[in-house]
Amino acid sequence: MEKNIIKVRAHDGIVGFTYLLSIIGATYINENLIYIAIGVGILQIISPVTKFCPVYFVLNKLMPNTEPIQNGK
Repeated sequence: MEKNIIKVRAHDGIVGFTYLLSIIGATYINENLIYIAIGVGILQIISPVTKFCPVYFVLNKLMPNTEPIQNGK
C-alpha cells in the first residue's frame, strides 16, 4: 500500500509540475505553451471514463512491484 501512495504522489507531482511549467512557459516564452496545460486538463477530465492516464502508464512500467493504477481495466 505504501508503494501505491508513492505512485499517487509522483503522479500528482508530475502533473502539477507540467501545469506550472506550461503556465511559466506561456507567460515568458510563448503564449501557445498554454495548450500543454489545456491538454493535461482534458486528459485528467477523461481519465476516469477511459481509465487510462499516460502518467500512470509510465509509472506502472517504472514501478512494476506496485499495483497498477488506471491501466485501462
